[in-house]
Amino acid sequence: MNISKKSFGTTKKGEAATLYILENSKGMQVGITDYGASVVSVLVPDRNGKLADVVLGYDDVKGYDENGTYYGAFIGRNGNRIANASFVLNGITYQLDKNNGNNNLHGGFVGYNNMMYEAECFTEEDAVSIELSRLSPDGEQGFPGNLDITVTYTLTEDNELVIEYLAVCDKDTVVNLTNHSFFNLSGHASGTVLNHKVWIDADYFTPTDDTLIPTGELRMVEDTPMDFRTEQRVGDRIEAEYEPLKQAGGYDHNYVLNNSGDGPELVASLFDEVSGRKMEVYTDLPGMQLYSGNFIDGKAAGKGGKVYEKREGICFETQMFPDACNEKEFFKSSVVKAYQEYETVTVYKFSVK
Repeated sequence: MNISKKSFGTTKKGEAATLYILENSKGMQVGITDYGASVVSVLVPDRNGKLADVVLGYDDVKGYDENGTYYGAFIGRNGNRIANASFVLNGITYQLDKNNGNNNLHGGFVGYNNMMYEAECFTEEDAVSIELSRLSPDGEQGFPGNLDITVTYTLTEDNELVIEYLAVCDKDTVVNLTNHSFFNLSGHASGTVLNHKVWIDADYFTPTDDTLIPTGELRMVEDTPMDFRTEQRVGDRIEAEYEPLKQAGGYDHNYVLNNSGDGPELVASLFDEVSGRKMEVYTDLPGMQLYSGNFIDGKAAGKGGKVYEKREGICFETQMFPDACNEKEFFKSSVVKAYQEYETVTVYKFSVK
């Protein structure tokens, strides 16, 4: 196990960013930057042992300074959407940025992916980790309370990328942290993911209105294009005449996972027949947003000058349900009480077949 670091450029504010490279004995490498606590690269072997970088992103910090697409981003204080960019907590209405139509998306105009983090590295016999932390002050993005945040990325000898989130606030607040990596198991520059196969252990999803805010309904996936309980190609039904797909321009939906929540359990997988690479997703969170890269606009150049196009990456964003701070029908709120620990784990495990 090894961890190294190098300069990753300078932000618009003049901050020096660092790229940390985590590597195991199998050759898997993960690149993490202290700017935005973002996942920059994930290099894993195919069935022939050839390494490829399987996440979309940029060559230096300048790309992440903009990053309206959220490649590899650490998302907070609230991932996904909050209706009308507001919520009521303890009788007080909190107004947030309206950065997605009338709604709040991924925290606002300045997200946790636009902040610098303090980094600390740890090396063990079978794992190497980087711990990134900062204080999100009371009122930042419009949210109440001083929130101490730590996100820890660990690479194991079993080719697992483990993401551990820990946060504690001095006031009741809303917390819903996630990672927004776009995966393409053929390699980040290889084109469409429509031929990748997806499996999701979920019997229900949460339909939305036209602004992609959940209606409060939990709808069965059975007999719909949303059903991934058996492995399906991403592109097989993405253009189906089904209202939720039309509203979102493809898959951009929260799945109600069948896990217990007691610890990270297998909830989803992604498989690329060409390379043989497989990724499994484990989490203790109740929801997961499947997002098929419908709004990648083909404008900004990514790593190696690659210009990413629509549906060339796919996200598995583990989460509390969207708008869970407002939606009373959902069984688990995103409200966290003062001094109560918000602690959750998501694992992306890579293999070949």
